[in-house]
Amino acid sequence: MRKLALSDEILMNIEKPVRYIGGEVNSITKSKDEVDVRFCMCFPDVYEIGMSHLGIQILYDMFNKFDGVWCERVYSPWPDLDKIMREKHIPLFALESQDRIKDFDFLGITLQYEMCYTNILQILDLSGIPLLARDRGEDDPIVIGGGPCSYNAEPIADFFDFFYIGEGETVYRDIINLYRKNREAKGTRKQFLEMVADIEGMYVPMFYDVEYNEDQTIKSFEPNNSHAKPRIRKQVEMQLSNTYYPDSPVVPFLQVVQDKVTLEIQRGCIRGCRFCQAGMLYRPIRERDVEFLKKQAVKMIRNTGHEEITLSSLSSSDYKALHELVYFLIDYFKDLQVNISLPSLRIDAFALDVMSKVQDIKKSSLTFAPEAGSQRLRNVINKGLTEENILTGSMNAFLGGWNNVKLYFMLGLPTETEDDIEQIAVLADKIAREYYSIPKDQRNGRVQITPSTSFFVPKPFTPFQWVSMNREEQFREKARFLKSKVMEQLNAKSIHYKWHDSDLTILEGLFARGDRRLSKLLLNVYKKGAIFDAWTDQFKKEIWDKAMEEEKIDLDFYVFRERNKDEIFPWDFINAGITKEFLWREYMTGLAEKVTPNCRKGCARCGAFEFHGGICYEEREHNLGESNDN
Repeated sequence: MRKLALSDEILMNIEKPVRYIGGEVNSITKSKDEVDVRFCMCFPDVYEIGMSHLGIQILYDMFNKFDGVWCERVYSPWPDLDKIMREKHIPLFALESQDRIKDFDFLGITLQYEMCYTNILQILDLSGIPLLARDRGEDDPIVIGGGPCSYNAEPIADFFDFFYIGEGETVYRDIINLYRKNREAKGTRKQFLEMVADIEGMYVPMFYDVEYNEDQTIKSFEPNNSHAKPRIRKQVEMQLSNTYYPDSPVVPFLQVVQDKVTLEIQRGCIRGCRFCQAGMLYRPIRERDVEFLKKQAVKMIRNTGHEEITLSSLSSSDYKALHELVYFLIDYFKDLQVNISLPSLRIDAFALDVMSKVQDIKKSSLTFAPEAGSQRLRNVINKGLTEENILTGSMNAFLGGWNNVKLYFMLGLPTETEDDIEQIAVLADKIAREYYSIPKDQRNGRVQITPSTSFFVPKPFTPFQWVSMNREEQFREKARFLKSKVMEQLNAKSIHYKWHDSDLTILEGLFARGDRRLSKLLLNVYKKGAIFDAWTDQFKKEIWDKAMEEEKIDLDFYVFRERNKDEIFPWDFINAGITKEFLWREYMTGLAEKVTPNCRKGCARCGAFEFHGGICYEEREHNLGESNDN
């Protein structure tokens, strides 16, 4: 029987002790005698958040299918346990074996959100692993970063041995085999990292040097090791129906954020919203075969006992076999009372028909994401959603019995005016008016329209990567202005406006486009006690303000200035499959308030064609077929 790393006394005195004991349904335990490589997957946030992440579930399943490899999991200890572990000198441990993280061969950290960066240092520190990669010895684990934030890894580059750029299903087996080869040859840590650098998509920060201009922009970014590539091309899994996907996901002991089976139906997006990093990074769009998805859904529900299945995609409505898949799931699971969730779905007749079938007991709210209040600004951001779409969808929903609509917007978008902001309130009121145009005896009570706003953050590899961000006081003033305009509307009592705080937005913007010089800031704030910055009740603004003052961080340079067309960005050495020329062209098209058609309506020559698959080749083969027919 496994011995727990934490005593009963400690477990009885911390919040939610089941976060730390492992042993969940479908978790994988192996004999140490049958493995020669141990890999620990980490999500640098609390258990409930990390257990909801599909990427870790996929990689956990994949690694444990490799011969001789045992993959385990670790998440950030909540502050109550963090304090006890430091006081009692308890090293951080993996859930499955309860062994020290420091004893593993690899520690793979998922980089999903910039405001989790101090938790990365917490994980390393509690594990007894030197925070800086240059200080690690031959017996320390190899620390790997992956995920969307690795596409600009420079602010945290000093803390990682290497970054895996792209999708994890492709070359991890090769990396592990190289590790074995290097170990058998009694090679050094550096020699292994040189082997890794030879693999497409792998970025070893210590093998690159950065020089800066007098104005603090980047002058050059060059390899200092012959194994390092001047340009790194992301890894892409093109055969999504013939790769790794868990039949039996780990089932947590407590309710987590996504307490359901997640079925990824496709990767990528055809829409091309100019603010959306994911929509650009995960090109080209690739669909999973519908028969594969049907079988996978049945297996996962049977093997987990979950009562809900969600179809994961950046834009579910664009999956070509969505009707067939959804109606299969409704029919197959109708007697098992399994709920079907469809996020990222456009509200049309099909969506309402589906939701009426899966929400027949209680009609929950419908969600639209117009992102901008005016059509002008929606054209700037290439949203591809008209006011008519929104009003028609809302009315159809109201006629179907719904009376609760949520609307997501952003404040601080490029070219935004006061009129654009006011139009958010006007649009919410128009939706309410649609509802009240229905005869009173046919309404389902009072309507509730809930517009909520977040603040725009320009991200790498988007057409808006050149733009300046609003200052904190500008964000707040815009939120106050919108609140006042909501109160002026005829149906103000039916509109409930919510907005996010701006403190974290500025920091997110700082690290989203920052460079290596920010590592000193992260070390400083971590040593001052900053962890779980993404959690409002844990965020300590005064620590960040003090550290930025000490490190002389210039927010005007990093956050509030517009970039020049030809400026070298900290991420320019990465080939993400979309060219900088395309992104600039889209930026200019956006400023001209013009819309770029989605990928199925016409190719915008973004660069993703070089991956030889997905929609790029579907459309090419379709056009060739039409040419041959003619």
